[in-house]
This record gives sequence, C-alpha cells and structure tokens, in this order.
Amino acid sequence: MPEIARFYGIIIRMHFVDHAPPHFHALYQGANAAIDLERLVILDGWLPKRALGLVNEWASLHQEELRQAWERRERGQPVGSIDPLP
Repeated sequence: MPEIARFYGIIIRMHFVDHAPPHFHALYQGANAAIDLERLVILDGWLPKRALGLVNEWASLHQEELRQAWERRERGQPVGSIDPLP
C-alpha cells in the first residue's frame, strides 16, 4: 500500500487495489481508519480525535489531489505523494 503523505506521526496510504467509494487510509499509533474522499468521514476503523482532526484538515486542503491519486490508482499508475501539513 503506497504511502502518499506523513505528518505528525500520521501515515496516509492508498491501496493499489481497493473498493469504492474512493477513500484513503490514515494510520496513527496502531489506529487505522478508512476516510471517504468526498465527505471526509470515517468509513471504517477509528482514529483518536486529535489525529482525525489533523487528517481532516490535511484532506480538505488536498481533496482534489486525493481525487487525482485515486484516479491514477484505478488506471494502475503510481498514486504519487501529497505535501504534508506544515
């Protein structure tokens, strides 16, 4: 599963082969959540409140880049990387 960003101990990944709806995975200290790209809500899993807030802040800044990464993934292309939160 390619890593597309890392910030404040949070790792953002996107599976090469995954199911709809478009989403990414956020991992933090053993917690893992699948986050919907459009609504920025947890589809599955759990993250601590502070980590989820940071993930949502990051995702809202990079939502279009996340959509493009999902589309590249569907075409079998590398998803690339996205800038972390400063």
